[in-house]
Amino acid sequence: MHLIQLLLPLCDNDGHPFPQAMYLRVRDELTEHFGGITTYVRSPAEGLWKEGKTGTVRDEIVIYEVMARELDRDWWKAFRERLEHLFRQESLVVRASLIDIL
Repeated sequence: MHLIQLLLPLCDNDGHPFPQAMYLRVRDELTEHFGGITTYVRSPAEGLWKEGKTGTVRDEIVIYEVMARELDRDWWKAFRERLEHLFRQESLVVRASLIDIL
């Protein structure tokens, strides 16, 4: 079983929040495709990363998770690219982990 996590920004690069409808559309598509989803949206997570030698970039994110028996890398690559376009991002983190259901 695979756990796939999507880290989605709350705001664009200029600090303007994205409309809730965008998140609902992603949630609904993942729920339809995988049969369920877990969303972490109540308390946004904070991402920090170094950009250049002097700058630190901060981003507030929400996390969506789905579980899948098989990991279709081509489907996820295409989906990530669509999300990057939708959220106007150079890149978005979509990561997968192999998990055991206990």
